Amino acid sequence: MHTPRAWQKMLSGRRLDLLDPTPVDIEIEDIAHGLSFVARWNGQTLGDFAYSVAEHSLLVERLFARLNPRAPAKWRLAALLHDAPEYVIGDMISPVKNAVGPGYDALDKRLAAAVHIRFGLPAAIPAPVKKQIKTADKISAWMESTEIAGFTIAEAERFFGKPDAEMIRDLSITLRPPTETRAAYTARHHALMAEMG
Repeated sequence: MHTPRAWQKMLSGRRLDLLDPTPVDIEIEDIAHGLSFVARWNGQTLGDFAYSVAEHSLLVERLFARLNPRAPAKWRLAALLHDAPEYVIGDMISPVKNAVGPGYDALDKRLAAAVHIRFGLPAAIPAPVKKQIKTADKISAWMESTEIAGFTIAEAERFFGKPDAEMIRDLSITLRPPTETRAAYTARHHALMAEMG
């Protein structure tokens, strides 16, 4: 009997096994490329370009840094990489994740652990750091939902909470071509890695 293929060939030439991902098969260029082409909100956003997971991740990292101004580079990197598994499994909106069930979560955790190890982070991010990343993620979702995804402020606050005005001061949603987002994501990753030493 033929075993179904459970790996993906990356543009770097790596072959990532989704059932047993290893850090050596993960490259930041593959992550940045994939995330730059994965649309948030299932593509249901305003603008001439999809709002990508890479762009979202850049915003989450900025918000995390505002929430935690003394956070070391490794936790800012964890914020940047918080959705990294989506470069191979895509971005599922919460209703779809809920319908798929625990299998999606297990796959996401396996991939995240391999990504973290690849870039010098612990396989599992400490709970307090993860909670702060989630807070930044919810602020980002509030901004995205009200600026480009058609939510009213009341709807956004019901689903994502009300952000502190100081946290989002002078920030706005950026829409740009995937190639520009890919370059910005890769550059931010390299800067954080260099800061980690």
